Amino acid sequence: MRPLLFLATKILSTTFAFAAFAQAPAAPPHNVVLFVADGLRFRMVDDRTAPTMAAIAREGVSLRNSHALFPTFTTANASGMATGHMLGDTGDFSNTIYTGFEVPSAANSSTPFLENDAVLGEVHAHFSGNYLDEATILKLARDKGYSTASIGKLGPALIFDSTERSGGQTILIDDATGTPKGIPLSAEVTQRLQAVNLPPAAPSRGANGAAGNVSTPGTTNANVVQQDYFAAVTTRVVLPMFKDRNKPFLLVFWSRDPDGTQHNQGDSLNALVPGINGPTSLAAIRNADDDLARIRSALSELGLLDSTNIIVTSDHGFSTISKESQTSSTVATKFSDTLPGHLPFGFVALDLAHALNLPLIDPDDGYKIIGDGQHTKNGNGLIGGDRNKPQIVVAANGGSDLVYIPDGDTATAKRVVDVLLTQDYVSGIFVDSKLGKFPGTLSLDDIALEGAAITPRPAIAISFRSFDTVCGEPVLCTVEVADTALQQGQGMHGSFSRADTWNFMAMQGPDFKSQFVDPAPASNADLGRTIAKLMQLDVKDNGKLVGRVLSETLPNGAVPAVTSRVLVSDPAPNGLATVVNMQMVGETRYYDAAGFPGRTVGLSSTILPAATQ
Repeated sequence: MRPLLFLATKILSTTFAFAAFAQAPAAPPHNVVLFVADGLRFRMVDDRTAPTMAAIAREGVSLRNSHALFPTFTTANASGMATGHMLGDTGDFSNTIYTGFEVPSAANSSTPFLENDAVLGEVHAHFSGNYLDEATILKLARDKGYSTASIGKLGPALIFDSTERSGGQTILIDDATGTPKGIPLSAEVTQRLQAVNLPPAAPSRGANGAAGNVSTPGTTNANVVQQDYFAAVTTRVVLPMFKDRNKPFLLVFWSRDPDGTQHNQGDSLNALVPGINGPTSLAAIRNADDDLARIRSALSELGLLDSTNIIVTSDHGFSTISKESQTSSTVATKFSDTLPGHLPFGFVALDLAHALNLPLIDPDDGYKIIGDGQHTKNGNGLIGGDRNKPQIVVAANGGSDLVYIPDGDTATAKRVVDVLLTQDYVSGIFVDSKLGKFPGTLSLDDIALEGAAITPRPAIAISFRSFDTVCGEPVLCTVEVADTALQQGQGMHGSFSRADTWNFMAMQGPDFKSQFVDPAPASNADLGRTIAKLMQLDVKDNGKLVGRVLSETLPNGAVPAVTSRVLVSDPAPNGLATVVNMQMVGETRYYDAAGFPGRTVGLSSTILPAATQ
């Protein structure tokens, strides 16, 4: 009996051992730093312009087939990174959207600019407390007990955890920090700022914020002063605090440069060359790279570098602005702030109101009626009806605009499409599938803008014409027509050209391969999913337009199969057809370029080879 008793005891103890092993908690994840260099083009990174980023791409993972989400704007792509969802789910369709209600912090406009902490709070409140309707990675990380922070540019920094407005959980430091319009700082952060002699309020952009005007060049200064503060807070306050806490952390650093400087640069007033390739823009790229270098150095000095994954991305690419058109009704009108023959701010709203013979109302200036020789304050417009029930709403954004038809009238949609098809500044029209099919257009569903979003969905998305100045590589010298207050020769994004969709992406750390160039397509939505995977976050999705985990960048991960597709609409009576170049990994879609052939940089109307070949 003793051998049997010994055997039973051995089996029982082994069973308990296996049970204990099965119940053992998983090892804590490594830390993640997400560094966003706003507006950085993939092809602008090398050892001369951005040595830190170039080293990360060379020594870690280079995502050479990278993609911004269209419309290629900041808050839109921030929502994709933050949730892992495409814009049809997040409802953040552009920096300026139509909300369907008057937003108090936006001077009661119904077309607010979302790069504002107070505006984001009111939009959240209106849409059941979370206008994105998806949990963000910072929110999920703090729910797991991790340390979280988001630092940098006003608007996108908050989007990563914008429902947490106390400052007591996620640390939020942006342009509004230290003002009544900002998110408060916790006592712990305030004390640590005082200990290292850093002020509790962020500095302004100073000279970097000078955009100039039609006769005065914009800035020749990168955003050094403001970003020096953000980098100092990150390296001298937040990272040491996270080290002291001794638990996993997720930190987002959103660098306004090079975007802000490229927008405002004064190197090329009213001239397409050098455009955004002048010395001021190059200084802005280096400024962002220097901030990343400071963060890496701080991680190393704190003994955190070996346990931290660094992911570098940009929200979108960039182009030089053109304000020229031969077809717009506006170019024959004199505007006080516009060169003769150039497009004024708000030209889409003006052209539609003129062609449809309907009054134009300015939602950003007391809902006044716009008269001859005037344009709306921020380019947005309510056309027909009144402030409460407009027939058409235009949200002006830059390299693309959104058109809303609140009552969903198909006849109105057709009239708008017919007008847009006559304009030489348009390159690609996408219409809500609920409104039907229109020759010359594809649907919003074709570009992942129809999903589970709870904000009003645009009826029509318009991409504007792009071309290049023949510098030898089109994506490096792309020019796009832009609906903006900025001048020809300054910088913009938002279009469906490859110059705007091709963002920089690279990563390095303990969970990634080394010296790996990823040929498969990747997007900003994929980053949200990949970070969730790395940090073992508990994701529950409402929408279905999700990115994928970039598993091929992880040890032993295989490169997925990639297919290429070209979508072509039926031609309009004038022969124009909207074309989309896209890649797919399984059901996940990646959009290279779209528009009318001959009017979009990087667009092909023929079938493309698989990206992995």
